[in-house]
Amino acid sequence: MSDKDLSRLERRLGYEFRDKDLLLLALTHRSFKGPNNERLEYLGDAILSFIIAEYLYQRFPKAKEGQMSRLRASLVKGVTLGEIGKEFCLGDYLRLGAGELKSGGFRRESILADAVESIMGAIYLDSSHDQCRAVVLQWFDSRLSTLTLEGTVKDPKTRLQEYLQSFKKTLPDYQVTKITGEAHDQVFSVRCVLADDKIETKGSGSSRRFAEQEAAEAALKLLEE
Repeated sequence: MSDKDLSRLERRLGYEFRDKDLLLLALTHRSFKGPNNERLEYLGDAILSFIIAEYLYQRFPKAKEGQMSRLRASLVKGVTLGEIGKEFCLGDYLRLGAGELKSGGFRRESILADAVESIMGAIYLDSSHDQCRAVVLQWFDSRLSTLTLEGTVKDPKTRLQEYLQSFKKTLPDYQVTKITGEAHDQVFSVRCVLADDKIETKGSGSSRRFAEQEAAEAALKLLEE
């Protein structure tokens, strides 16, 4: 790979390496002969998780641990990293073995995602935590700017199920007890039975789902008491 190619990639990354060999190593898949990027990927994975966790902690001071964990998971997952790899056209720069080249490995999401993490590890080793953090946050800028806590709070049915599973208890049994009103304006009545705790709650709503959520919320309150 020519110096010109590396310089073009560095401009896309927003970082110029002092040690170009680190960048080359980060671009080298295990299918390529010789040293590969697996160790850098391991380092980059840990660095990314910390940078995003720190960012979310500072950005959302009132967020709960579970909310931050779900937001972080959405950002560091392979799909997101693969998208970033495509944005940088990393497939044009990867060093792959003949078999991976033939099978289209330069387009494979998992390989691109691994390379993104490897480059993060390489930038960290080539510079400092603060500089690496600045570069990584710039890569994620468009995704971070649209983050909200909406949707990170689990619904009552999910929370109730997870609570019961954590204590290895029988899962709730939801039963529709009554449906009233016209077809276009129905009201569903549901009861939620927790056999192990001998708890029975009721809920109602414009759909079975809403009624079940209300019953689950009532059951959670009783369990918390």
